[in-house]
Amino acid sequence: MSCLACGSQNLQLWTHSRDTEYFTTSESFALYRCRACDALSIDPVPRERLREIYPPTYYSFASGVRSFATRVKEALDRRRFAKLLRGLPGRELAVLDVGGGSGYLLDLVKSADPRVTRTQVVDFDPEAQQVARARGHGTFLGRIEDYATKQRFDLVLLLNLIEHVEDPGAVLAKARALLRPGGVILVQTPNWRCLDEWLFRRKSWGGYHTPRHWVLLTRRSLTALVDRAGLSLRRFQYTQGGWFWAVSVLAWFHEKGLVKASFERPLNRHPLFGPLAALFAAFDFARLPFAKGSQMCGELVAAETAPRPGIARREA
Repeated sequence: MSCLACGSQNLQLWTHSRDTEYFTTSESFALYRCRACDALSIDPVPRERLREIYPPTYYSFASGVRSFATRVKEALDRRRFAKLLRGLPGRELAVLDVGGGSGYLLDLVKSADPRVTRTQVVDFDPEAQQVARARGHGTFLGRIEDYATKQRFDLVLLLNLIEHVEDPGAVLAKARALLRPGGVILVQTPNWRCLDEWLFRRKSWGGYHTPRHWVLLTRRSLTALVDRAGLSLRRFQYTQGGWFWAVSVLAWFHEKGLVKASFERPLNRHPLFGPLAALFAAFDFARLPFAKGSQMCGELVAAETAPRPGIARREA
């Protein structure tokens, strides 16, 4: 096999992992570390099993599950979107959310800036598509690589998306092609070089999200991907991974028989999930001034328009 991030075949077995979150399969998957770029790639890639591994209970498809932790995150996301949108010129703005599911993030985007008049979701789930349409968003059912349109966007959201695809470089290149001049791509993806991965490597770390995360990056491998796509990092920051911590801890509890979870009631529906996610998000925020979080965010622009990038560590 080859690294899904850079194509190198210089790989080493890192660990094995199962679906300990949604219980869609009992199969064990291998994760290989690329010695060239430091990315992790899954093997085998379950490319023909999307309907199996993304169940109806999947979080981005849900339209009515709003815990306290979810509401707090929504407030933080709305603030982040408002700050980013303020820097975009124009009386009317168009925003694309790739992998946007039911369109709940685009609802936050529209509430953050009244200039957002056109919103589009690209996703492969037909039930989520119906919800997104009912919310007033345009929809395309399929992969972003197959999305053919003459429309261009001021903001493209790739939030927790590129780790789910077989060719993240192609997705970044497609997103660049869909940008208006001066537009921005907001990317968020796991950083696997973090404390919680080190602690839960042998116990199915929540950030592995097996078998839905196919490629996991570090800042080094993300930067290389961005450069090859003709983009530049305008801003980079590490951020909290409370969700990954909560899944990791609950999966360990489930293994010990301390909590119950199943395909019908996955770990993110457990009553302890919200409090644990909030607790560990606070823990991560406290560490960010001097440590790498388990997620990273970047604002990407076309390479020829990019200023020198900055770095921060605190973000929602």
